[in-house]
Amino acid sequence: MSGFVEKPEPLQVPGLTHLHTGKVRELYQNEAGELVMVASDRMSAYDWVLPTEIPDKGRVLTQLSLWWFDQLADLIPNHVLGTELPPGAPADWAGRTLICKSLRMVPVECVARGYLTGSGLLEYNASRTVCGLALPEGLVDGSELPAPIFTPATKAAVGEHDENVSYEEVARQVGADTAAQLRQATLAIYSRARDIARERGIILADTKFEFGFEGETLIAADEVLTPDSSRFWPAEEWEPGRAQPSYDKQFVRDWLTGPESGWDRKSEQPPPPLPQQVVDATRAKYIEAYERLTGQSWS
Repeated sequence: MSGFVEKPEPLQVPGLTHLHTGKVRELYQNEAGELVMVASDRMSAYDWVLPTEIPDKGRVLTQLSLWWFDQLADLIPNHVLGTELPPGAPADWAGRTLICKSLRMVPVECVARGYLTGSGLLEYNASRTVCGLALPEGLVDGSELPAPIFTPATKAAVGEHDENVSYEEVARQVGADTAAQLRQATLAIYSRARDIARERGIILADTKFEFGFEGETLIAADEVLTPDSSRFWPAEEWEPGRAQPSYDKQFVRDWLTGPESGWDRKSEQPPPPLPQQVVDATRAKYIEAYERLTGQSWS
């Protein structure tokens, strides 16, 4: 069992129809048929949406996604139409709201990995493969892969776990042409972003994207290259063979599975609230990722 520890009641705004409450975002539709995506400060981990929010997190995700969309504009179009607040929206939506195209979404989490860690490491240790792709012997936690790999996952509902699948399974589900487009776009975006991050002293270990179609055109949707959807490691501290320091939610995961939380991940009990020091440190990590990547100070 998992899901929301305390599921929020979505705000009702005149002129907007509420469509969906996600782990982090509230999705609305305006009267023109466009999507209005509002990033909250909610934090999810281990398929739970936690009871404690991280201040400014939704704004960091939104502003960093916008910055990345600009860096990727020559590689792939994106779904953003504007950032203006809808009439009647609360002031708190400023900086965390995107007006977006309504796309025909592809039900695949498109994951690119340049380094071995997380679920990829678990599979590698068991079979020397990740999503059916054979990898060389001798890799450890944090190892750089010989080349980036496309390791898709099925997109799960809130409270359910995304499952890694093979490329062949993606092709079976969405068609060979679409699968090929997803793989090409995912690896092209990852390679561009990896190089940009590296120039700023950050290793982009892995990341995930969501795509949709506008007609026959593949479009980048949702968020891109944020601490929620990516593993960012400080390059100067990279040391294969151990867990890496990170600018992402790994800090929260580590506290939840550590002795201080008192939480048993294998139980059906929801996770506890985060202590203030974990909230403050997580917020600082998200902001540091934004500042190091964009070169802009957070205000």
